[in-house]
Amino acid sequence: MTVSSASEPRGDAAPPGGSLFAEHAKIYPKSVKGTFRRLKWLALVVLLTIYYVLPWLRWDRGPGAPDQAVLADIANRRLYVFFIELWPQQIYYLTGLLILGAVGLFLATALAGRVWCGYACPQTVWTDLFLWVERLIEGDRGARIRLDKAPWSAAKLARKTAKHTVWLLIAFATGGAWVFYFTDAPTLVGDVLHGRLSSDALPFAALFTATTYLLAGMAREQVCVYMCPWPRFQAAMVDEDSLIVTYEEWRGEGRARLRKSQSWEERRSEGNGDCIDCGACVQVCPTGVDIRQGPQLACIGCGLCVDACDDVMARIGRPGGLIRFDTLNGQIARSGGATPSFRPIRPRTIVYATILVTVAGLMIAGLLFGARVNVSVLRDRAPLFVSLSNGEIQNAYTLKILNMVRAGRDYRLELVGIPGAELSLAGAPEGASRSLAVHADPDSVATHRILVRVRAEALKGASTPVVFVVTPLSGDAAVRHETVFLAP
Repeated sequence: MTVSSASEPRGDAAPPGGSLFAEHAKIYPKSVKGTFRRLKWLALVVLLTIYYVLPWLRWDRGPGAPDQAVLADIANRRLYVFFIELWPQQIYYLTGLLILGAVGLFLATALAGRVWCGYACPQTVWTDLFLWVERLIEGDRGARIRLDKAPWSAAKLARKTAKHTVWLLIAFATGGAWVFYFTDAPTLVGDVLHGRLSSDALPFAALFTATTYLLAGMAREQVCVYMCPWPRFQAAMVDEDSLIVTYEEWRGEGRARLRKSQSWEERRSEGNGDCIDCGACVQVCPTGVDIRQGPQLACIGCGLCVDACDDVMARIGRPGGLIRFDTLNGQIARSGGATPSFRPIRPRTIVYATILVTVAGLMIAGLLFGARVNVSVLRDRAPLFVSLSNGEIQNAYTLKILNMVRAGRDYRLELVGIPGAELSLAGAPEGASRSLAVHADPDSVATHRILVRVRAEALKGASTPVVFVVTPLSGDAAVRHETVFLAP
């Protein structure tokens, strides 16, 4: 698919001259007022506030624990999200979060097309912010076009310098805020003010500063059209009952300019529709789409063209909704004079919602009721076993207990699967017994080497399945780990 200028439809035809590529034409989105523009401003303010403020929120986790509400503590291998504390062994929660994000995007697309792209995607949010700065400094669409075409002068240089300076400041704030999620925010700010910015934080801040400046300031709609894979997937998610930005072709065609002396009866008699071909819908589009050409890959579903067209319709005395959020079935119904209906509940949305509820329920249950202890057992491989002089067979195991609470805990260790098996701690003076008392320090991993002795006649083969059972003395549920006991 090639990209044409803002005033021309996009299509698959090759440009004149036989080239397979069209030169990129810069897009100058015009400002617009209306319902969807207000919704976009609201989304921008809310999302940017969350992004910049979240690292500064505090959450008391007790002595010795970080008090930043949301923190990815890479050095200590922890992820803190308010009351949730995740260890590397709980990476499955990240998998669940990715599933929720993907299926949530599928559901949103099935219901309302690219509503995520138009309102909540970081590329959209920061591009909107950069465009606001550009309009504030250089003016609206016409003024920006004239400025870019004008020869370089002191005034033009001053405006361009001011714009890019503000862009860089916003980009730096973005990169700096991202680093706050990986280190204590007040501490990092203090280090910056005293010139002690660490070599770890600086590259990440510089990387996100550069990417924000380039993607939101320079690439803009090219990210949505060429770099983002989602436009290629969305066609599989939408159907005839998905709300998307549509143009009422049956009402708007044929397009023609509106003459001042022309009545609507005369216009109708000439075969012309409500579309006066003013181009307002194209001029406000952040990706340069002409929605009158039908649904297109580059349309991000922001609805700004709806605001622009409704404003024009109001000024010429025609009903709004020539461009609207509607379903394809709704458009067919309207063209025939019937009342359209929106069906949010249908097979694909039921499937997506069921997956969302199931995965979210499992994650919540795990967080609320999951054990705060994790056990791993690794059997020694060299030697596989030891035959003792009294006829017993000994295997050695490395037991690791992950204590995920901020208090020391004592546990009872037992072995199930072989009658009469005796356990002992390697290097401990006390002898073997049927169970062992082990300890784990607060918020840490305790490592113990366990020796298991079994009389040869109690074994039924070279490999016997066994289970280590670790029971917290605090009364919490026991944790089991399956392994094997090897013998000659």
